[in-house]
Amino acid sequence: MSKQAQNVRELEFEHIPKLLWKYFLPAFAGVIINSLYNIVDRIFIGQGVGAMALSGLSAVFPIMVIMMAFGMLIGMGAGVRVSLNLGKKDFVRAEKVLGNAFVLMVIVALFIMLVGFAIKDPLLHFFGVNNETFDYANEYLNIILLGTVFNIVGYSLNNLIRSEGSANVAMISMLISAGLNLILDPIFIFVLDMGVAGAAYATILSQFVLMLWVIAHFRSKRSVIRLRLRNFKLKKDIVWYILSIGFAPFSMQMASSLVFGTFNVQLVKYGGDLAVGAMGVVMSVAMLLVMTIIAINMAAQPIIGFNYGAKDYSRVKQTLVIGLIFATIISIIGFGLSEIFPRTIIKAFNTDSADLLDIGTRGLRLFLLALPLVGFQIITGNYFQSTGKAGLSALISLLRQVIVLVPILLILPKHIGLDGVWLAGPIADTVSAVITSVFLVRELKRLNKAIVFQQKEKNSTPVLSS
Repeated sequence: MSKQAQNVRELEFEHIPKLLWKYFLPAFAGVIINSLYNIVDRIFIGQGVGAMALSGLSAVFPIMVIMMAFGMLIGMGAGVRVSLNLGKKDFVRAEKVLGNAFVLMVIVALFIMLVGFAIKDPLLHFFGVNNETFDYANEYLNIILLGTVFNIVGYSLNNLIRSEGSANVAMISMLISAGLNLILDPIFIFVLDMGVAGAAYATILSQFVLMLWVIAHFRSKRSVIRLRLRNFKLKKDIVWYILSIGFAPFSMQMASSLVFGTFNVQLVKYGGDLAVGAMGVVMSVAMLLVMTIIAINMAAQPIIGFNYGAKDYSRVKQTLVIGLIFATIISIIGFGLSEIFPRTIIKAFNTDSADLLDIGTRGLRLFLLALPLVGFQIITGNYFQSTGKAGLSALISLLRQVIVLVPILLILPKHIGLDGVWLAGPIADTVSAVITSVFLVRELKRLNKAIVFQQKEKNSTPVLSS
């Protein structure tokens, strides 16, 4: 049986819990290792260079989120479309999506790099960099911008590998890239004494290797769909087909960047530069927990997309429900660990500054208060994205990231100071959880009706006797 036929058969008939588990393990390994890019940089910089350098890198993070947003616009949009087309057995259109997506990735990456160099100084100041942290942030960002093409093409194509059902290959991709980054970071930062620049060079070299690896995959016989030159010519319908779905994760990431920037400004105002560094640590911890839930999304996305395209709503619902249950369990466990061991977690990033330790410990406890309510919201948003309902997916994401959060973030600190910055997140998560629940319950009822209707049709179909 060919790789193409094997993946399609698996998505169509394999027992859902078994299939989800099979896809989750490599996705989990991949996203955790991916998260280590920024986390490892922060640990090595925090321990090797100092707290101010850590604050500088934290201020660059919103800009890196913007880069990630454009990668998601194309990579996740194309990934959903590939899954839906594989569900319909339309392999030709799936390959057209891949080819157009690749060209879009390169064009967008070059555009971001050029614009990034043109506006990086005012952008850094907008995101909370001041005179003490500017040199660190600027040095790091200059190098990261040079690797924009490696970053966007590598991560976006790796998402498409997962969408075609090759979860193990996607995991190996991240293992290779992040493993290399983990090796190069201490060499460049400590052995070669390159400081912040060493962390940045380690990152872009690792991303370059990832890009070469994923391109090689789509040119090999291992892939379900192939990267072919004839599909590189951009077509309006294909481009729109990709971007219309990719807009939801794109808007979420752009909103995240805006929120991170707002957080940094408020943190500097009410807590100083060390509060920005503390938020960098808190966000790293939160990212590890959230990325674990996103691994469930990655495992579920090809299954939901394929079976929704094939109109097998029973398998779609089963995948959604299992994802909701496990995301909630992970959220509760993460909440418990962050509340019980906050000082131990903060110490992993920096041991020199007692002030950073105190600010980070309180910040971690307050910021993750509503974590148990986050998991099901992420899964619900991914479900709507995977089934082609991009607008609803964007709305759910923006509720948490902007619509509810930003007003609270601007108002609450005026009354209770730095604690108001930390508490804005959990308050927004709680409000958006209530609204998301309404959409989720409505969708589950719709799926139930579709399943009952299909069952009635199946039972009423006459059986022909020989």
